[in-house]
Amino acid sequence: MRPESFDFLQKYLNNPSPTGFEKEGQKLWLDYLKPYIDEYFVDTYGTVVGVINPDAKYKVVIEAHADEISYFVNYITKEGYLYLRRNGGSDALVAPSKRVNIFGEKGVVKAVFGWPAIHVRKVDQDKAPTIETIFLDCGASSPEEVEELGIHVGSVVTFEDEFMVLNEKYYVGRALDNRAGGFMIAEVARMLKENNKTLPFGLYIVNSVQEEIGLRGAEMVAARIRPDVAIITDVTHDTQSPMYEKKTSGDIFCGKGPVITYGPAVQNNLRDLIITTAKASDIPFQRAAATRATGTDTDAFAYSGMGVASALISLPLKYMHTTVETVHQDDVENVTRLIYETLLRIEDGQDFRYFV
Repeated sequence: MRPESFDFLQKYLNNPSPTGFEKEGQKLWLDYLKPYIDEYFVDTYGTVVGVINPDAKYKVVIEAHADEISYFVNYITKEGYLYLRRNGGSDALVAPSKRVNIFGEKGVVKAVFGWPAIHVRKVDQDKAPTIETIFLDCGASSPEEVEELGIHVGSVVTFEDEFMVLNEKYYVGRALDNRAGGFMIAEVARMLKENNKTLPFGLYIVNSVQEEIGLRGAEMVAARIRPDVAIITDVTHDTQSPMYEKKTSGDIFCGKGPVITYGPAVQNNLRDLIITTAKASDIPFQRAAATRATGTDTDAFAYSGMGVASALISLPLKYMHTTVETVHQDDVENVTRLIYETLLRIEDGQDFRYFV
């Protein structure tokens, strides 16, 4: 990876971007993207779209989501402890002993998820932490002191953990789901520009908000753009670490390439074009099967308007929705390459219908 891209990846991943409060991360992303696009727009809730060839009638989207799971302050005890509500699929099991940032009215306040010591618990009766039992300690001893720090009900909380490289081949951190996707689609735009590639259609590079609470940003922006084609990238589970059941979760590896999904929301002809592209470009890939839905923004685009030819290219990831989400650097590069090479094979006005 070129140094400038790596620097952006680190900066982008380390910046908090909780669901519904993605603004600062979106600004970072747009600043990186601007040299490679013709124009951009930002919608009411913060989705950012860079556009190449904005006057073209035929429209192709490449998309990722910008938001990360987080918490809201929900209740302040008389002793100054904070209880929370989830904002997205936050996992209470990984919270105890973690450090966090609370975004209050006066700026960021540091806090920790406290937990009773093993010495004072009845360990043989231990139960897993739940959203009802985890709590934050911000160093205050009363509701009034909490308020003085600028914290109130509704203040957003994100984990503090930052990016690192593991064994010179894995990227590790919080929010790789799915800011890795935002990074990859921005890199596609850069490669098109720097390789002087002219596309015969309008390309919309979309970084959507609010995926983690129901694909909401994608729903809104799909209705606005009304694309003909959408290629979505998100993460999927590497199933090689302990506690996965491959009979139900599939057999997916970090480091063995992008994952191409089969499922009702995935348009078969577009998916087959992606597979043909991977084979012709010598890009390794894996296959996965979805059930009724992919659980990604693919579903929002596929079923928008009168239907959009949509496909999903996923990045294998370990330990989803933890602070140590892990992806292989080769997969990051190969997902980027696969999207890029696929775009070069899409024709202006291409009809993806199964028959006419």
